[in-house]
Amino acid sequence: MVTRFAPSPTGLLHMGHAYSARMGFEAARAAGGTFLLRIEDIDTSRCKPQFVDAIVEDLRFVGLTFDGPIRKQSEHLSDYAAALETLEQLGVLYPCFCTRAEIAAELAHSQSAPQADPSELPQVYPGRCRDRKRDEVERRLLAGHSYALRLHTERSRELLRSRGQWPLTFTDQHQGTVTVDPALLGDVVLARKEVRTSYHLAVVVDDALQGVTLVTRGQDLLTSTHVHRQLQALLGLPVPEYAHHPLLIDQSGQRLAKRRGSESIRSLIQKGRTADELWASIGLRAPAVI
Repeated sequence: MVTRFAPSPTGLLHMGHAYSARMGFEAARAAGGTFLLRIEDIDTSRCKPQFVDAIVEDLRFVGLTFDGPIRKQSEHLSDYAAALETLEQLGVLYPCFCTRAEIAAELAHSQSAPQADPSELPQVYPGRCRDRKRDEVERRLLAGHSYALRLHTERSRELLRSRGQWPLTFTDQHQGTVTVDPALLGDVVLARKEVRTSYHLAVVVDDALQGVTLVTRGQDLLTSTHVHRQLQALLGLPVPEYAHHPLLIDQSGQRLAKRRGSESIRSLIQKGRTADELWASIGLRAPAVI
């Protein structure tokens, strides 16, 4: 068994991160397998080297040790470029010239009907660029317009159906067998003009190259797995098992998150908290040393 913990170095870890890392750590250790640390640092505008060091130190402080070298995504862009080239040759990508503001405005307009509750509607790309004429696309590209490369889910589905690979499923230890629904996230971004990969593409390539057999991560990423399973099928990559675990919540009922200012492990250590106390704060004993 091979598992991994794959944080982004955009801030300090909190105990929600430690809990997620522990799920992979204990699964690997119980099976006599391998627990890997991957740093997802393709967003160079937000990722900082000092956070990489802090991630390693904080994991070790709470008793979570990893095996082998650390894989940093920023050092393997050629791997993602090769996968992107394969997808382009398959004809399942298209350039999208919409700005985030334009997409948000269109989504807000489409969800303005009185009977619709926007909080219940999926925030998927509305498809403005999906069927642009070829000459218009080429004119925009030649003019140097910024763009994103999106997965054309309809073409993807039809290609996989022609191969006899549709419908797709994946196995989750908590959800059982899950049938892929492309509509959940729609035509996601797989690369941009400036950065030739995205989370969805990089994580699928990394899991395959590192031989990951069990992906342990939070329930909030369950929907993303529907995209990842499509990419695995398109690229001919192995399919790991999944375990999307419940998320930790704070006293206000909100899930622990960097953007909500959840207190970091580093801050708690500086206050004199021990590893045992940190684990006890989320109702667990410190992991056994194996």
